[in-house]
Amino acid sequence: MERLPTPPGERPDESDASPESAYTATATVNEQGIVTGWSEGARRLLGYVPSEVVGQTAARLLADDVGETARRDAAGRERWSGTVALRHRDGHRLELGLLAHRRTADDPVTEWLLVSAVVGKPRTPGSEALREWTFTQSPDILAIFDADLRLVRANTGMERALSLTEAEMLGLHLPEIAPYPVSNEAENKMRLALETGEPQYVEAYIRPTGVSPDRGWSTSLGPLKDPDGRVRAVCLAAHSRSAEYVARQQMLLLNEAGARIGTTLDIARTAQELADVAVPRLADFAAVDLLDLPQHGDQPPSAPPAGLITMCRTAVRSVLEGSPESLAAMGETTTYPALSPVAECLAQGRGALYEVADPTIARWAAQDPGAAWIREVGTHSVIVVPMRARGITLGVAFFSRHQRREPFEPDDLLLAEELTARAAVSIHNARRYTRERTTTMTLQRSLLPHTLPDQAALEIASRYLPAGTQAGVGGDWFDVIPLSGARVALVVGDVVGHGIRASATMGRLRTAVRTLADVELPPDELLTHLDDLVIHLSADEADMEGAAETAGGIGTTCLYAVYDPVSRRCTLARAGHPPPAVVTPDGAVYFLDVPAGPPLGLGGLPFETMETELPEGSLIALYTDGLLEPRHHDIDEALDKMFAALAHPAPTLDTVCDRVLTAMLTHRPDDDIALLIARTRVLHADRVAAWDLASDPAIVAQARKNATDQLAAWGLDDAVFITELMVSELVTNAIRYGRPPIQLRLIHEDSTLICEVFDSSNTAPHLRRARTFDEGGRGLLLVAQLAQRWGTRHLPIGKTIWAEQSLSGS
Repeated sequence: MERLPTPPGERPDESDASPESAYTATATVNEQGIVTGWSEGARRLLGYVPSEVVGQTAARLLADDVGETARRDAAGRERWSGTVALRHRDGHRLELGLLAHRRTADDPVTEWLLVSAVVGKPRTPGSEALREWTFTQSPDILAIFDADLRLVRANTGMERALSLTEAEMLGLHLPEIAPYPVSNEAENKMRLALETGEPQYVEAYIRPTGVSPDRGWSTSLGPLKDPDGRVRAVCLAAHSRSAEYVARQQMLLLNEAGARIGTTLDIARTAQELADVAVPRLADFAAVDLLDLPQHGDQPPSAPPAGLITMCRTAVRSVLEGSPESLAAMGETTTYPALSPVAECLAQGRGALYEVADPTIARWAAQDPGAAWIREVGTHSVIVVPMRARGITLGVAFFSRHQRREPFEPDDLLLAEELTARAAVSIHNARRYTRERTTTMTLQRSLLPHTLPDQAALEIASRYLPAGTQAGVGGDWFDVIPLSGARVALVVGDVVGHGIRASATMGRLRTAVRTLADVELPPDELLTHLDDLVIHLSADEADMEGAAETAGGIGTTCLYAVYDPVSRRCTLARAGHPPPAVVTPDGAVYFLDVPAGPPLGLGGLPFETMETELPEGSLIALYTDGLLEPRHHDIDEALDKMFAALAHPAPTLDTVCDRVLTAMLTHRPDDDIALLIARTRVLHADRVAAWDLASDPAIVAQARKNATDQLAAWGLDDAVFITELMVSELVTNAIRYGRPPIQLRLIHEDSTLICEVFDSSNTAPHLRRARTFDEGGRGLLLVAQLAQRWGTRHLPIGKTIWAEQSLSGS
């Protein structure tokens, strides 16, 4: 209701209203100027009853012809005010102050609401008394300081806020009244107001005596001028904004929590981050207890247990040194009875706020000796919040106050619930990550070689480091595969991606490499077959997912190398993988210039083989690209560090591996690292014997004799019988089905004797079961029964049939 000054010439209807009363006359007029509403106040003012006015033009009520002028003035405006001359029903003229509002009804029809206040004889005190009462009784702080910035007036609000009377403050400067840094700032602003004549503002909050920092006032300082415009004093007005301040502080705390809670996937650290954020900003003490804290990522129960609840104290923070409120140390178990606040909140699934006099707290303190700290430290207010995420109860967060005098309020409970919810989501993600990582690690370790095979060609050491980031375990792998002829294959690969899919793909590829290695494929052909496999795996995954969600191994890199200790030659091929490093016995370090080749899964591109001779005692280092990840240094610096670590003499290869990792890793690796280091050995001429044989069945006896004599020279008399049978069968098979030239070779490793027969034919023998009356077909079956393992190795020209027998059981 708007009230305007009493219009001149007004004569209210004395028969209807006492001159002591005041009323409001209202009417509504549409856009066409037709009266659509008429109030009782309007009847009293002009004498017309509604039936005489409603539906009629408003112009007939005007004493002057100002309709068009008013219409033009009001056009396009939402409000209009001015003086209008009206004609009373009895004919006399009235000049009224009129306020008009444009409004739109629900139909919608636009109309104007006309309002005029009719004021009778004043019933309120004089304006001077009102102004004095306003100053002294305002709930806000009001004070006046003279030109010397000494207090001359203070209202009740300031007296109450500072617990001082006006008489006690008279003549003092503000810093002398309230000795806080903000008072000095306010006095400087008052001086500036005196000098400039412009209002000043203080953004900080004045903290009165006995009031906590979050209960203050924002302050404005206004110059007081005399009629001549000279500044004579300054008025200080401080408006209570404690609720706004608290809301602002809560918002800042939530923003801080978003940055500080859940920075890692470590469960205990996330719980501690919650406690650190809450103390001292929200509480004087905070603790986090988790249900069945997993050590291996086990899934917690979806509902809290009934009865006595046992949890693990995971995080603690207190404003008191040593956290005396926590009777349980970090990592120890805590128990809560069934009627405790913790058990109630877990059962209800929501937080609760308790005063220390609450019956629930009293009952808990009486039943549980572990709750004695509540009274010992003077706790007066408690908040308990269940930690839940995705329908799973993880534990409970506990907050209390004992040094801050203000008890917790409902807004504090909401804030505690929000902080706890954020921590619960992070802890749930950490549990899930831990569980998935454990599963992936278990899978990957089951697929990687547990022990390196015994063989005489290479001394080998290896290391595998999973990624230390949230990406999880990747698909890096390595393998050592003994081949025929005392040769050994080394393989290192890196599957694209992380997690279970990458580990599963890695297992498939490692199995495929072993299978292809067993059929004695050269490195370039092996990678070609592996490339086809990756393409098929990718197509199968795309069909299963309905879309190519994963690459199925596309982009996987691999390095495959075969070392022959007899010839000291190493044959290598790589598919997009970093080249191996070699350290010669004299300390020279270099990369082998192996043609790069495309990563696996692209298809249609060839792989090339490189062959080199390695001196005895050379080191060859195979690794995945995670070792050279240039995070804190460039790639050249990384290579220099690796070369220096490899070239430094070391007693064992394990020492070399550790030295390389120490030099290269200044941080937890962002990607998996597989490292395989081998030192070459050589089977010298005294361990290898070879004879060229004529393609004549009569030569078989001589071949047996040559083998017998050699075994006698090696002191392997116990192996003569089986070796004679193998030599006879293999040489006879080469003479009968193969082509010259034919060669017999014996290789004596530490615990293995290898018999090889070469011929230039490309036909491969096949093991078959001979029938009762067959005259042949039993020779190869006999070899297979006598040998530990046997097979055929194809060469560019010809083939070699070989058979190994173990000497450890002879």
